[in-house]
Formats: sequence, structure tokens, C-alpha cells
Amino acid sequence: MGEGAAHFDVVVLGGGPGGYAAALYGAAAGLNVALVEESRVGGTCLHVGCIPAKELLETATVFRTVGHAADFGVNVGAPGTPGTPGTLTLDLAVSQTRKQGIIDRLTKGLESLLKGRKVTVFNSRGTIAHAADRRVRLADGSEISGDALVLAMGSTPRALPGFDFDKTSILSSDEVLALDHVPGRVAVIGGGAIGCEFASFFTDVGASVTILEALPQILTGVDVDAANAAVRAFKKRRITTHTGVRVLGHSRADGDAADNATAVRYVDASGAEQVLTVDAVVVSVGRRPRTDAVGLDGSGVAVDQRGFVTVDPYMRTSLEGVYAVGDLVATPQLAHVAFAEAIVAIKDILGEDAVPVDYAKVPWGIYCHPEVAFCGMTEAQAREAGLDIDVSIHHFVGNGRALIIGEPDGIVKIVAEKNGPIVGVHITGPWATELIAEGYLAVNWEATAADVGALVHAHPTLSELFGETAMALTGRGLHG
Repeated sequence: MGEGAAHFDVVVLGGGPGGYAAALYGAAAGLNVALVEESRVGGTCLHVGCIPAKELLETATVFRTVGHAADFGVNVGAPGTPGTPGTLTLDLAVSQTRKQGIIDRLTKGLESLLKGRKVTVFNSRGTIAHAADRRVRLADGSEISGDALVLAMGSTPRALPGFDFDKTSILSSDEVLALDHVPGRVAVIGGGAIGCEFASFFTDVGASVTILEALPQILTGVDVDAANAAVRAFKKRRITTHTGVRVLGHSRADGDAADNATAVRYVDASGAEQVLTVDAVVVSVGRRPRTDAVGLDGSGVAVDQRGFVTVDPYMRTSLEGVYAVGDLVATPQLAHVAFAEAIVAIKDILGEDAVPVDYAKVPWGIYCHPEVAFCGMTEAQAREAGLDIDVSIHHFVGNGRALIIGEPDGIVKIVAEKNGPIVGVHITGPWATELIAEGYLAVNWEATAADVGALVHAHPTLSELFGETAMALTGRGLHG
């Protein structure tokens, strides 16, 4: 630990993915780095985001899989009575304990990495004392400074007017990830990536789920064919989806059997007012940058009307030597984007040639069931850009491995320029978040459909559907 007016090559304010990546990458390059984090390092992603959410979704996957064991001829028996069907139950508290164990293990590993690279970690709340001088004030009043300052304070769940979080009936993502029981009826306000993941989790573990989305389709930004494939699968799983709605407010549901039932009022797409009675409301309408009460006001660091710090492609703010990365800036709020932005910032600090992040091509992964993943242009975006394109779609229902594992819902869609490179890959289906890696390489290396179609994909695998979809664009597909 440092004290007083200690000076470093780089001071990083915030220990989430953007912050710790900047610290680790800078330290690996020989810089003397200080990292200021008021809690344990890891940020939203590790503690109340990516990692805990995916652990709970994996719990849901196991629960769903065991529930369908009889489809494979496997009889789940009650204890002591082999072969006799038992009652499937979920102890969410056990899953929460497992989740925390994973978080603790990853956090300790990250702490060890930072220590091994001689990053000085200040476990303290930090605020900007003087941005132009790149000084940060710690909770005890002492200050540290750097030749460069990297802002990486992250984000927090965005509230919805009239739906203040109360941690019992109106829940943010933070509270959902700490639940020790499954509400019987759940309304998810917001049908984006996080909302769909929560909807998928709750329906898998036995809740009745309704998604309320203001826009015309859930998963806005996802290619329409990939999004519709998810909607069809959601409908089969009895997730009710209402799009084009306007949520009005909520009140106590008098006369309902549940003590804490909540009546959600909304206007549907036809303009009629509706009431939905649930046991919990999950508000999932995005995250806002954590720029309040950190010393940004009057600091000279430019902030836009939404509260995001303004940066150029090299993550430089309006003040020389001050950078901002991760959820603090108006770029995709993804941990891997924060990693990439941190590397760009540190390379610029070092005076090296940094390649700005191509946000249009970064991979996205949505871990609902079925999974959704994509990179590059949607078909609509490609056409709007004036590209002369070909499109190929293949369905997992025709894939042997998908049928074997009992996951036939979904598609692989490739958008490519005619006689040119692949510009977009969109997957809805089993393990889409892993399969997108090949699509990401294809889009970023500007591979053509013929390049991919000539590659040998193992059989039977899920990945061969990508090869089949590309091969079809050459006019000589095998199975479709």
C-alpha cells in the first residue's frame, strides 16, 4: 500500500474488467501502476454480472436437463427407490453458495495476478482530486498521482421511473443474483440481453414469466431472423412476450393469495391498458455509468448528456493524459470490450501504435436458452449500407449433434457480400456463445464464404452447421 502523495506512471480508478486489464497490461509492459478499488477487484462482471449470472443460468440448465432426462430413457429416481420417478426440486441456496465459491476463486486469482505484477492496490474509495494533474484522493484524505490516469468506475443498474428498487418486489439485477428462492410469477421489464437471460433462468426453474418490452422486438440489435428464432423457442417454453408496450406503474395487488403480490399496469401494443399480477418485478432496462460523486463535475473531463465520459478512438478524454474505458464510455457494455479498450489506452500511454476497437465487429453473447450470439452486420444493416449481399440460413433441427443433445431450436445465419467477405454472423441455438468464435474470426479476417466452406468441420458437431451455411453461399451446399 502507498500513502500520501505517492506518484506512479499510471493510476487506474476502478477495479472492474477495464480497470484491472489496464493495470495488468500496463504492469506487464513495465509501468509502475496503482489501482484504486473500494471493494474487491473484479467489478460488476465478476461480482454482480457476467460470472454470477452465468452460474445461475448453468444451474437452470442442469435443472432443465434433469427434468428432461426421461426423454433419453434415464429415470430420475427418488432416494432409495431406484427407477422410481422422484420429485425434481431446486435448492437455490446451494446454487448461491456454489456461485460465491466461483466468484471467490476468480477474485483470489485476480488479486494474485495483480500482486505478482507488482501493481499497487489501494482498497479504498477514490475520487478525482484534480483531473488535469491526474490526482486521485483516497478515503483517508491522502492523494496519489500519475503521469496518466485511467478512469474505469463502471456502471450501475438503471432504474425505471415509478419502479424504485426495494429489494423485495422490485428487483435490479443485483438483487436477482442474490435470491435464495424462486418467485412463482415474474415480470421482466426490458427484453434486452440481460432481461432475456433472467426470463430464461426463471422459467427454467419453475416460475411463470412475462417479458414487457417497449420496442417492437425483444433483443433489439440482434438480426431479426436470429431474434425471431429465440422468440419462437421462448414461446415453446411458455415465456409470454409483450412488445411495443408502455409500462405505467405498479401497486399492491389486493385480494391476491400471495402476501407481496404486485400489480403491474401497462399499455399494450393495441393501446389497451392491462394489469399483470406477479410476485416479483425484474427491472432490466440497461445500466448507467457510475460518474456521480467521483469528482467529475467541474473536473474538465467532458461528459455527454447521458452521463458517459466522452473519448476519442484511443480512449483519450478531453484532458491530456486522462483516459476512460469500460462502462464509463458509450460503447458496448461488455467485459471483453472493456479489456480491449484498456489495452488501447495503455498502448497509447506507452506511445505505441494502438489499433482502436472496431465496435461494429465485436462478438456479443446472450446466455438465454437458446443462446444468441452475433458479430458484424445484420442483414438489415448491410442492405442499409448499400452492400450487394447474399444471405444463407441453416437450422439446427437438421444438425445431428443438436438432435442428439436434444437442442434443435435455432439457426446459423451468414451475411456476405456477393463474391466478397463475410460481413455478419448470427447464431441462435445450442452453445451459440462458443460457436460465434469462428464467425468472429471470419468477419474480422474478412474471409469469404468460399474460404470457410473449404474448411473441414468435424462431424457430428454443432460447429459444422457454420461450415454448411457458408458452403451454401458458394452455390454448392450439401444438406440444404
